[in-house]
Amino acid sequence: MSSSGSSNPTQAPKILLTKPGLVTSGKFNRGGGGGGQDDDSAALRSRLQSIGSLNLLSDSWDFQIDRFLPFLTDNTEFTVVGVIGPPGVGKSTILNEIYGFDPSSPGMLPPFGVESEENRATARHCTVGIEPRISSERIILLDTQPVFSPSVLAEMVRPDGSSTVSVISGESLSAELAHELMSIQLGVLLASICHIILVVSEGVHDASMWRLMLTVDLLKHGIPDPSSLTFSHPQSSTADKEKDKLLEGGDEYMAAPVFVHTRLRDRDFTPQNFVQMKKALARGFSSSFMRLKHRDASKEAHSSALASDTQNDDLDSNLKLFLIPSKGRDDSSRPQYESYISMLWKVRDQVLSTSGPSFSRIVSERDWLKNSAKIWEQMKNSPIISDYCRTLQSSGLFRK
Repeated sequence: MSSSGSSNPTQAPKILLTKPGLVTSGKFNRGGGGGGQDDDSAALRSRLQSIGSLNLLSDSWDFQIDRFLPFLTDNTEFTVVGVIGPPGVGKSTILNEIYGFDPSSPGMLPPFGVESEENRATARHCTVGIEPRISSERIILLDTQPVFSPSVLAEMVRPDGSSTVSVISGESLSAELAHELMSIQLGVLLASICHIILVVSEGVHDASMWRLMLTVDLLKHGIPDPSSLTFSHPQSSTADKEKDKLLEGGDEYMAAPVFVHTRLRDRDFTPQNFVQMKKALARGFSSSFMRLKHRDASKEAHSSALASDTQNDDLDSNLKLFLIPSKGRDDSSRPQYESYISMLWKVRDQVLSTSGPSFSRIVSERDWLKNSAKIWEQMKNSPIISDYCRTLQSSGLFRK
């Protein structure tokens, strides 16, 4: 789960205990007025970012490290946990639990802002870009903006339907297609730079995140882990030469996925549903690199207490699955199987105890961040993702 080897930090670790000031405006503000194209573009892409924000992505969808780098050290024993999912499924809540935040502590703000009633009523997302935090145990947590989010799409679309954000270098895309590719890019990045990636969905019938991760599994080919980068200059346009340089460190890397389904209704939160979903997950990822990569991982107990009474030898234990019931309005519901808070704790314990894949080489926290920025640039220039983009354009599913 952490890089092999050890190194004494050159300075005392700096710990983020609270979330910096929240951004009050959207990441890609939708502009108006009758100015010229440049003025409209500037207005659409403007963002009032708080001084305390540590966001790793700029308003132009570029990776920025200057704000978070001072919180990292030369320590090589660390773990990176990322989360991805649609809006309102509890991504930030899960990361707060892994961080160890105690909501009963007076005067303490959560490391990651959670959805408020106002956000829910106005259908706005809470997290923008990639928000990082680091715990005293040197666990780097990455909270991402929601995928498949109408509010994200609304903030990046121009009046003519084009995107205010350049997600593929040198390509001008419709907002709908750019929004689709943003979700894929976030998934590819997390699968490349994290040890563990939490894939969060809502209910038992939504398979959109499973399909997204299968797409990530397909398009991640050629993207290295942060320790195997050997170049110190901007990448060239020759894909084959890049791949030879970047992959000389060894086998292809893939973060260990943990699938979490939240907000289950009482009638859906049953051992039978867990078994059926586990089987469906194993079938869906039967030929994926994501599953094959972690087939030899150490065998652990099933991901949910629901499985303890329904153990099945056919269940693929290297694909972790959690089912979390809806949170009671008064937090005092009497569940038939497991409560919301107990399952949240089980997710936390699973993540903290999971022995995820190690990077191919020893890398420090600071070098991890610097190389993650290079991976982001390589991904935006990936010929595989560009080809996929052109396939989607020609499919007729998206506006040209």
